[in-house]
Amino acid sequence: MDKNSAKIINSNEELFEYAPAALLLIDPVHDKLKKVNYSAVELFQLDKQNLVNTKPSALFKNCIGLLHCFSEQVITQNEAWSSELYIKHFETKLFLDIKAKYLPPYILFSCEDSQLNFKHKSQASAQAYYQSGLTNWTQHKSVFDEMERHNQLLLSAVGDGIYGVDANGCTTFVNQAAEQILGWRKNEITGKKIHDIIHHSHGDGDIYHSQHCPIYASFRDGKVHIIEDEVFWHKSGEAIPVEYTSTPVTDRGELVGAVVIFRDITERKKTQEKLLHALDEIASLKQKLEVENAYLLEELNADFNHHRIIGQSAVLQRLVQQIELVGPTSANVLIIGESGTGKELIARALHESSERKSRPLIKVNCAAIPAELFESEFFGHIKGAFSGAIAERTGRFELADGGTIFLDEIGELPLQLQGKLLRVLQEQQFERVGDSKTRNVDVRVIAATNRDLKQLVEDKKFREDLYFRLNVFPIDSPPLRSRIDDIPMLLTHFVNKVCKKLNQPKPSISMSQMQHLQNYDWPGNIRELENIIERQVILAKGGKLDFSFLAINQPKYNQITPSSISPELMTNHQYQALEVINIKKALKQSKGKIYGDKGAAELLGLKPTTLASKIKKYQISRTI
Repeated sequence: MDKNSAKIINSNEELFEYAPAALLLIDPVHDKLKKVNYSAVELFQLDKQNLVNTKPSALFKNCIGLLHCFSEQVITQNEAWSSELYIKHFETKLFLDIKAKYLPPYILFSCEDSQLNFKHKSQASAQAYYQSGLTNWTQHKSVFDEMERHNQLLLSAVGDGIYGVDANGCTTFVNQAAEQILGWRKNEITGKKIHDIIHHSHGDGDIYHSQHCPIYASFRDGKVHIIEDEVFWHKSGEAIPVEYTSTPVTDRGELVGAVVIFRDITERKKTQEKLLHALDEIASLKQKLEVENAYLLEELNADFNHHRIIGQSAVLQRLVQQIELVGPTSANVLIIGESGTGKELIARALHESSERKSRPLIKVNCAAIPAELFESEFFGHIKGAFSGAIAERTGRFELADGGTIFLDEIGELPLQLQGKLLRVLQEQQFERVGDSKTRNVDVRVIAATNRDLKQLVEDKKFREDLYFRLNVFPIDSPPLRSRIDDIPMLLTHFVNKVCKKLNQPKPSISMSQMQHLQNYDWPGNIRELENIIERQVILAKGGKLDFSFLAINQPKYNQITPSSISPELMTNHQYQALEVINIKKALKQSKGKIYGDKGAAELLGLKPTTLASKIKKYQISRTI
């Protein structure tokens, strides 16, 4: 570095530091920054020390070849200018207008933001034009031509559309990107009111009055207006989603026009819509998984009788053979049997022997669902579908998609609701309550009942087409009295289960006590057996189980003869009347109590939900 150059730099220290342009003093031989000013710190967005410690090659790493060529040009010609060098800010290229001078052995870079520089030049040119008044359009059109000529490289390089308007809203200049985005050529819109051409309507087709236009507002209120979501209209009539900035142009304090920079955001909006759709799907799946997980947790916490079918009797072996035969298929199954015989256990065995076992088995007690909530429970609902629907609900069929749905007590389903169930069984399609979207499901149906569905069909209380749809493969769930040989194995299983649950030692049972169990007719079937065993384990004295009370409390079915019931054959109406009398007696004895120990359900040997449905069916008052 010669003495004169050093003297200039040292004597102008303050001018260097506070110069409006970003200044970089570069040592090209050692690839170092010798000095930077405050404007450079602001432009390159680094603190001063970090910027000084950054090598020029690292600063311009994305255009290092251009940097070398430009440096050679400066050294050769003593000074040079470039608009090709750029840096990156968060993956966005920031092009720079750079004037450089060679001060051996250093190079001084004076850097400015190209886009900002262009904006300032555009405003200056527009202001120069307006100084002569709006009436001299033709005389001063050359100002805009000159501005475009001087900035042709930048105008062609940038991807954003740029145009200028005067205070009457007439177009003064248009860049190439604006022509490509909007389809209008420069000579088609120059001198014409731009609002009437590209901004005349909103996206929904409503008229966009110019007095409400933010672009026009810029040269009325003198403020910069940034709009993030509107449309400009393509020459073809297509609405182009855009974001734009309208910057006012002033001449000696007078607002004379505006410069508009805009960007086509079609792809961004598509991406946003896809993202929102994906988020909606994720939210829907999340809600479905939460409901499904809550349901499965409830299943895990439920008190299942056992995890496999226990027994070796001939009747049970036939049942197992039927399960092995139909389980692997997708055929609908109808399980018929008395309350407490383990119909749910059969359904679970069918599900676990199928290819659907990795998906849930969803249980629905048809007798426990109020008629007004049937559709919501089975098919779900959307938010606001009815009073009280404060959130979306996933129905049981949707939860069972890919798995199995178990419709327990199907015979209790009201006739008016059977058609809606039939539709989803036939078409595997449904709509949530309040929703127009049709949803597809792949669900296997297993139904169960303790009622005679054929008789219900004859009595017009059950749809024949629904019966045939469910009764593809019927399975009889045998009562406990027909499999007495299985009682010892069941006793061992339930004793082990109860003792583990209560943390008690296992009691013993004599052959005589076992005989009491096998002589009893078990009107409540396996459920009654389990309840009695649990109670007797708790009451066991001296580590021994006592079932002698079974011989006293209830007569055996095989001791009941037709003559002891009625001398004549009863009609169904007479039988129901007798059933009503019997239920009323049980309610009176239990003082209206249905559930739990000594409740009416236990006295009758019925499932509590079954008894509740019968009380509702016969309209029996519990306060008898």
